[in-house]
Amino acid sequence: MTPGRAIAFAYGALNLLELLGYGWDKLQAKRNGRRVPERTLHALALLGGFAGAWIGMSVFRHKTQKPLFSVVLVLAALLHAGFWSWWFLA
Repeated sequence: MTPGRAIAFAYGALNLLELLGYGWDKLQAKRNGRRVPERTLHALALLGGFAGAWIGMSVFRHKTQKPLFSVVLVLAALLHAGFWSWWFLA
């Protein structure tokens, strides 16, 4: 596997995991069950799962009333865009 494919696979896996995390947390919220910690959702977004988080927020209508989640997702997207811009332009 080439490094580019490995990176794409990692981003894809993180985004899928984040999307599933939002879905699971929403389901558990409805059932009054054990929830996914907010710091876990934030960490996955910062590691690269921010697109899955945006989709999860939209599809499941979850965490939309908490401004910190949107702030973290914007920061994560900017950090990753900045890093990859620096990487390819350096």
